[in-house]
Amino acid sequence: MIKRYILLLMLISSIGFANAIVTSILTVHGNKATVKVSNINIGISGFIVKDLKGGHSYIVNSAVVIGYSKTSHIAILKLGKFHELKQPYLPTLKLRASAGDKAVLAFGYDRALLIAPNKQTYFKITHALPSLEWVHPDIFAMLLSENGHPRPLKDDFTQMCHISSVGLLYIYLKQKLMTIDCLSMKVLQISPAPLKSRPAQLPFYNRVGKIQSNWFGAGSHRLRAYAPYYLKLLKRYNKNNKELKEIR
Repeated sequence: MIKRYILLLMLISSIGFANAIVTSILTVHGNKATVKVSNINIGISGFIVKDLKGGHSYIVNSAVVIGYSKTSHIAILKLGKFHELKQPYLPTLKLRASAGDKAVLAFGYDRALLIAPNKQTYFKITHALPSLEWVHPDIFAMLLSENGHPRPLKDDFTQMCHISSVGLLYIYLKQKLMTIDCLSMKVLQISPAPLKSRPAQLPFYNRVGKIQSNWFGAGSHRLRAYAPYYLKLLKRYNKNNKELKEIR
């Protein structure tokens, strides 16, 4: 019964994140825009699409939800530059979002990366969420080795999201499963998942083995402890998350 309850909590944590949300922009003021949606979490990221003549379209901005009213169902988006499909050999159109453009939010939320402390935890969680397409952490480990970062940085996660089209990042720590937007690094949901404690593989479960490190610089030092590092990393980018603050 307890195991079924744990799995149910994990399944609930993925509900509402599976499909992209497409809606029209209502207003744009500076680097902020508004859209109307029935329900959405602060921290969900996406992009803005502008339709052009001849049936073509162009992504003009990245977007992150920074506010939401449950009474009016109005979400506030913070707009930024979109770098994911950047091509240095193609011309760049100097266009910005405007009312009537399409906001595509929670894009890629059917693909996820899980950071887990060991093999047993990794397989229990991924098997409990079969609706998601899991990108294996070996790919992330190889990316870290190429970057010389045995201690993962936010930029490493962002790079991983871009090259693998991953929308959701899951991190298991302190008997909880964190659901995170892979680009904004904002915690969307925290679900209890009291799995059996086992020794942690550093920096996370993977089959690559030793991750190469740079001589110096951010990310070049190896992790000494699993949970304290990832908890500190999440708190750094979620300073207003009260639930996360209470976790020690």
